[in-house]
Amino acid sequence: MPRPHIPECLAILLALTAGAAHAQDAGAPKGVVELFTSQGCSSCPPADKALETLAREGKVVALSYHVDYWNYLGWTDTLASKDNTDRQYAYARMFGRNGVYTPQAVLNGREHINGADITGIRARIASMPQEDKGLKVPVDVEVKNDELRIRVGPGEGKANIVIAYFEQERTIDIDKGENRGKTVNYWHAVTDMETIGMWEGKETNLVLPADMLKKKKKAGGCAVLIQRMKSADTPGAILGARVLTGEHASR
Repeated sequence: MPRPHIPECLAILLALTAGAAHAQDAGAPKGVVELFTSQGCSSCPPADKALETLAREGKVVALSYHVDYWNYLGWTDTLASKDNTDRQYAYARMFGRNGVYTPQAVLNGREHINGADITGIRARIASMPQEDKGLKVPVDVEVKNDELRIRVGPGEGKANIVIAYFEQERTIDIDKGENRGKTVNYWHAVTDMETIGMWEGKETNLVLPADMLKKKKKAGGCAVLIQRMKSADTPGAILGARVLTGEHASR
């Protein structure tokens, strides 16, 4: 498996096509589910389906990170990137683990579980607030005219304000490898991430230009994550989040 390193965060702009994106209507999300998966992993399709279910329900911020270390099995994952693999290895360092696995779901940046265990994921997301592991920092995102407006509410500590861009939905016919002959539907596959600011416990407002999403290859939406960092290259707890999706998702 590749040696990990987390690339330095890109310093800047985000934007969304005006009128083509909207915040989740269901209100503040109950948690963040980050699935690490691969088209080349025979155990992953049930987890991909679980993430699709969670994304469709809209009660959590559901993100899928396709990793590249299973490509040697005969199929090159068409949605994978080294950055996604690096993020999973960074979480492994945070958890004190020597290795990584798929399908792995990371919940609120705090703990991990088998990504196919949707019952377990739902149960943990529901119970984490009682253990002081929930999303306590409110995040509001609005696209108005030609601006993307992000408001992060007050709280304790400090964290990065991170944008994860994703394809809303993609169907892949897999011709080789462990999933040969399968057609799998993938939701919210992350294509890029950027750090756009810092939150230091006080209400923070960002106004960004609203034309960048269309410049991001195949981006059909994005999620705003308020994430503590254990170190410069090791992510920690996610304190707040919000997701936006385009009206015309990439297919």
